[in-house]
Amino acid sequence: MADKIFRVNMSDLSASVEEVPSGWMGLGGRGLTSTVVAAEVEPTCHPLGAGNKLVIAPGLLSGTQAANSGRLSCGAKSPLTGTIKEANSGGTSAQMLAKHGVKALIIEGLPQADKWYGLQVSAKGVTILEETELVGCGNYEVVEKLNSRFGDKCAVITIGPAGEMKLTAANISVKDPGSRLRSCGRGGLGAVLGAKRIKFIAIEATDAKVDIAKPEAFQQAGRAFAKALVDNPISQALGQYGTNVLVNIINEAGGLPTRNFTSGQFAGHESISGETMHDIIVERGGRPKHNCHPGCVINCSQIYPGKDKKYLTSGFEYESIWAMGADCCVDNLDHIAEADHLMDDLGLDTIETSVA
Repeated sequence: MADKIFRVNMSDLSASVEEVPSGWMGLGGRGLTSTVVAAEVEPTCHPLGAGNKLVIAPGLLSGTQAANSGRLSCGAKSPLTGTIKEANSGGTSAQMLAKHGVKALIIEGLPQADKWYGLQVSAKGVTILEETELVGCGNYEVVEKLNSRFGDKCAVITIGPAGEMKLTAANISVKDPGSRLRSCGRGGLGAVLGAKRIKFIAIEATDAKVDIAKPEAFQQAGRAFAKALVDNPISQALGQYGTNVLVNIINEAGGLPTRNFTSGQFAGHESISGETMHDIIVERGGRPKHNCHPGCVINCSQIYPGKDKKYLTSGFEYESIWAMGADCCVDNLDHIAEADHLMDDLGLDTIETSVA
């Protein structure tokens, strides 16, 4: 299946499928999203106006058996910085888009009517659906209801109430393999999707295969790449303690953002460290290793339960923990995890919100 550009114009509620320009053929992910924004978005446009475009692109190897190839990139002119911004996440959307032959999904324009919409993506193109039921809903409820509407295996990209309100800390959330959430967090890109009045993008589940020119050579290279990742000591540490393994390391180096960036060391660092988090997860019967997208061999994500041993949050990252923890002088992982869950549901970036 040849890759195509899927384009949606919200001004006239039209959708089209285009050939990929030759200059974009060798690009994917953030390289592609930033190239499209640079080429098609007027630098002086208002980030929440009709001139801005949101570009969503899988990586070059997404949809294949290559390890760690399931990241999704979103790009636009940022309402927070006024510059080109890319944010990326795991989840299942990148693989589904790639298997449908979507090189990039470009969303432009603003709707004329005071209505909300959802987009349904398949190999045939994009269908624009008027949406009323999910407006105002949190991200967890959106995923649950779209699973019922389109099937559990559909991929979902969504914004929470923060994106609907066009807050500059709003993120874009992506459904993960467990029907929980990953975030394209930085730069306020959820506000751009909210300005275009798109509540969600549902991507039809498919078992289609991405064409490989030399399957045997690709498979051989893929095995070598995966082995190199698995055998690397840094990958092993990330798999055991998550990205939060960095708390103690960076605190020791004097670079842990603390007390609104007025210090580089936090007295309560051990209480919020990756090692402590690992022990809490194991004690409560959670999952200290977890893949944020199919094919990830590092497994630096985790499922963090609360004191009641029920799901509280997942993908509990170093960035969220220093931002809501050390930087705010909070040394209780349960409190930080609860805040992480709430921000995921509202569609707020944990860093932008915590350091504001």
